[in-house]
Amino acid sequence: MKKSSLSVSLCIPLFCLPVYADVNYSIDVNEPEHHLAKVEIQFPKTKSTALKVNLPIWRTGKYQILPLADNVRLFTASNEQGELLPWQRTASGEWQIELSEPESVTISYQLHANLLGQRVNHISSTHAFLDASGTFMYSPEFRGDKVNVSLSVPAGWKSYSGMEKGERGHDFVAANYNVLVDSPIESGLNQYREFSVEGKQYELVVWGQGNYDLQNIVTDLTKLSSQAQVIWKGYPFSRYLYMVHATSGESGATEHLNSTIIQKPRFSFNEREDYLSFIKTAAHEFIHTWNVKAYRPKGLVPYDYQHEKLSELLWMAEGSTSYFGSQLLLRAGIITPQEFFEDLAKRIALSQLTPGNKVQSVAEASVNQWVSTGDDYAINNSVNIYSEGYLTSLALDFSLLDTTSLAVSYRDVHSQLYQHHSVPKTYDVDDVKTILKTLSGQDYQEWWSKYVESPVQLDFNTLLKHAGLILNHGYDPKMKPFAGMVLEEGSLVLTQVLRDSPAWNAGLSIGDELLAINELKITTEGVEKRLNDFNVGEIINLTVFQEEQLKSVALRLKEQQSAPLQLKSVASPTQEQKAFFTAWLGIQWPFDEKGAWSKL
Repeated sequence: MKKSSLSVSLCIPLFCLPVYADVNYSIDVNEPEHHLAKVEIQFPKTKSTALKVNLPIWRTGKYQILPLADNVRLFTASNEQGELLPWQRTASGEWQIELSEPESVTISYQLHANLLGQRVNHISSTHAFLDASGTFMYSPEFRGDKVNVSLSVPAGWKSYSGMEKGERGHDFVAANYNVLVDSPIESGLNQYREFSVEGKQYELVVWGQGNYDLQNIVTDLTKLSSQAQVIWKGYPFSRYLYMVHATSGESGATEHLNSTIIQKPRFSFNEREDYLSFIKTAAHEFIHTWNVKAYRPKGLVPYDYQHEKLSELLWMAEGSTSYFGSQLLLRAGIITPQEFFEDLAKRIALSQLTPGNKVQSVAEASVNQWVSTGDDYAINNSVNIYSEGYLTSLALDFSLLDTTSLAVSYRDVHSQLYQHHSVPKTYDVDDVKTILKTLSGQDYQEWWSKYVESPVQLDFNTLLKHAGLILNHGYDPKMKPFAGMVLEEGSLVLTQVLRDSPAWNAGLSIGDELLAINELKITTEGVEKRLNDFNVGEIINLTVFQEEQLKSVALRLKEQQSAPLQLKSVASPTQEQKAFFTAWLGIQWPFDEKGAWSKL
């Protein structure tokens, strides 16, 4: 195996491989400055004269086909004697190797690892993040066999993973490829902390400099971890690893078997709004350890790494996870009631401004997730499984609490899923309906058809009144003019036109370039100010380039609230409403007699 002068040799071929591993992986980070590494995989004796090896075309946690195999070059295959074997590419993520007789096979290839924002892999002079889906090939013949992973990395690096440690600091062991592909590795120059909660070990590894406070993060993660049993009775892990990247702009997160990777721009941890974004993400990924990793919708099991796996329950997998995340943070005292309700109000406001919720159900959106683009058409004709799934979870929670006189909540549904449908078992729609009927004594078929399988716009004031809450736009009754179009940043080109908005009704479309309003030239900085010069209901003339032709259109402005949507206490809430509130969120009524926030 090629060595770099910067690397530490951690493996002598044929002598250091543990006997308890059947498939042996090694990766040499030999050119970190160019994001390159050499991967070598030793497979046991085959059962036939052919061996198929694959690199996944998607990764866990991201329901989208990815061109991961494009990062593979210099593929070779050899037998026990070191003789090269013939092979051919049979699919985008598949190689077929020919043998003269059944025997063990070693493959090797160059890997280009520069997919940091995709959370697939990234190799640089300071670290290597390795998600097996885009890093390590597998053979279907040996997918269930034990694996050993050995890293050769620059001196001074430290390596961490949700997998068990091997005999050396950069070796890991997994029961099979399914565990390997769901246990990414973070190796490099990093900071490390550990803590324990209820007998479970937690680790925090941070790569990259930034304005984060490690001790504050550990304190809040400790509080968060202590809340898990509010929903589930038991743990699917004995050790959990938080991996955090402080990046130059990339952001996002992905859940894994007993770990998560969270990415945030390096200077977006300190301000309260930024920190809330980070800790909410951490809560979301932590909850995924149960919801998605411990129990999964039937359509996702078993994972097929070469084909998409469809399920109409992704709204429960993702939206319900976000729903519970905010609740656990509130119960833990990490976020305040005011912050919780500000977040909920924003979610409701976003839903009310999304035309797609009149077109697509959350069940259909779940199935469509693999091809969802999030573009202008999607916004006007689709819903998001995260945001609308959150609100559907809210509606189901309130229905259960109301139906059972506060005896059962949506938390109990997920507790049942964990207890009775954990992998290798699965759950489907009928299983969820059965749990709902068992817990509540009511048939939820009609509810499911109305709120899950049909496009729906919830009556939030009627719903939230159960908990003594009401929506309003604060104390600013002023309406501002609304056109319903979004411009590309730094230009006058339309990137979004909302369905049934003034811009939509005027015939405007994405790609149109706005030139003038009432025959006066406008600038990118002055569009919003110019629109605010007019009154609601007023007709304005827009000059645009549409398909490279000059065109004039008339647009009648509608109204839009200028104040943000808020959640407040109803006037004179009853004891029943306060009891509902506490059963829902697990905290006491947070308002004083005048409806202002109390100091809890």
